[in-house]
Amino acid sequence: MKLQTAMRDLRIHANSWMIISIIGAAVLMLPIFYVFVSLFYRPNANWQQIKQFLLKDYVVHSLELVFFTGVWTVIIGVSLAWFVSAYDFPMKRFFRWALVLPLAIPPYIAAYTYTNMMSYTGIVQKTLRTKFELTLDQGLFDMMTMRGAVFIFTMFLYPYVYLITRSFLERQSASYIENARLLGKNAFSIFVRVVLPIARPAIIGGSTLVVFEVLNDYGVTSYFGIHTISTAIFQTWFGMYDVQSAMRLAAWLMVGAAGVLITERILRRNRQFSSVTSKSRPISPKRLKGFYAASVWLLCTLVLAFSFLIPLSQLIVWATWTYKDVLTSKFLELTFNTLSVALTATFIIMVLSLIVANVARFRQPGLSYLLSKGVTAGYSIPGAIIAIGVLGVCIDLDHVLAPVYELMGLGKNPLVISLSIGMGIFGYVVRFMATGYNAVESGFEKVGLKYVEASRILGIGLTKTFFKVDLPLIRGSIISGFILTFVEIIKELPITLLLRPFNFETLATKVYQYAGDEQILEASVPSLFIIALSIISVLIFHQLGKKMD
Repeated sequence: MKLQTAMRDLRIHANSWMIISIIGAAVLMLPIFYVFVSLFYRPNANWQQIKQFLLKDYVVHSLELVFFTGVWTVIIGVSLAWFVSAYDFPMKRFFRWALVLPLAIPPYIAAYTYTNMMSYTGIVQKTLRTKFELTLDQGLFDMMTMRGAVFIFTMFLYPYVYLITRSFLERQSASYIENARLLGKNAFSIFVRVVLPIARPAIIGGSTLVVFEVLNDYGVTSYFGIHTISTAIFQTWFGMYDVQSAMRLAAWLMVGAAGVLITERILRRNRQFSSVTSKSRPISPKRLKGFYAASVWLLCTLVLAFSFLIPLSQLIVWATWTYKDVLTSKFLELTFNTLSVALTATFIIMVLSLIVANVARFRQPGLSYLLSKGVTAGYSIPGAIIAIGVLGVCIDLDHVLAPVYELMGLGKNPLVISLSIGMGIFGYVVRFMATGYNAVESGFEKVGLKYVEASRILGIGLTKTFFKVDLPLIRGSIISGFILTFVEIIKELPITLLLRPFNFETLATKVYQYAGDEQILEASVPSLFIIALSIISVLIFHQLGKKMD
């Protein structure tokens, strides 16, 4: 009875936290809602031209990129996850975590690097001409094609599929696979008839993340000259200066992204595989020998080389040539801009994540579900859409505050919020709230409510309990969420390009600017800075994963 009274008091005192959570979720959903509503506006003349002459190509190219990238990332990611989980071969422990490292290299940086490497004056063709006296067809080395874009996205996004599928196979599939082995099934039969069906949710989850990353991309497709809906949004905004048509394009892209999510849920409905026991144990790997061990080792080595070692090595070589010209006071300003906006946005994300997640665990499942989905909706929306929505909201807010601005002596219709760095930070918070929230929510789920209940029985208030009990217990989750969110913001390109104030540059936009000016060698230094921070996050993720095993 005393425990029930304490928990009832806890829910009553949580009202202020609840109000903050609802307001936060509403603010984060506002840009998404703003974009969706634009579908019901009357289109202008530019939209009719876009719809008649350009929209079909935008959609076809976007679907083509998504389809082929999705297929190849599934093939590579699932194969590697299966080999690493089910077999023992030379250097397996190294490959287990190293195959995640390509996530540290943003695809747009990889695109600039490979394009220069494969060009006529690049290291590949130069080596073939000077060392082997071979001059091959230039079409074989042309990266700036749909084929080249699929290669870039596949090599640097497959870890999403690999990581999620590997985790599932290592934790959930032991009994199924070992039973199939006892029945005399060969490796290929087990993979096709057992592994693929039971790992389907993990495979779909990983490939869905790949699809969102492809739809979100602007750096690769714009550099390669491939017209997708994301590049069309930029061209309509900056080329035609038509925000209304850009918002309509963003709305249709959002509808497409929502369609992907709905399709994924329908495909998984009534086709879920779960264990009949709550006990789970890791799969017992089978030792490979001879040709098979060498083949798997070679596959892992080649994938890691093309997706991480080769581009990283080339960037390091270029950096040794250009660092004296790049590492100037201007570079320090770029670094300060990057770190300041990333730290500010990450701090806001983590604070709001702690508040919302703390409220959600005390409320009814339905309300908790709505809160969690509301604050994390931005992660499944491409950055260009978020940017369009944030811009529209900030412009309208400036119009509402115009009388206040006039009283402050700023003029009749100034654009204050929509020309500030605050708009970009708002976009980061909407886009990457899920990264911080998921980490915090995971920490709360592990801790449970027993410590809070004990604290409340002792008469300690909710807020004091949160700071004295909850925060120390989920400190690891908070740190991991902070670092992962921070690095995601540093790598982000579309939102930064669209929402940055005039003459405000970050490391990501500087890399993009160097590439646009054909100064790929100079782009290596800021690229390596971004990659270094990303590698740190991957290593921390790996260490946290080992503690969870």
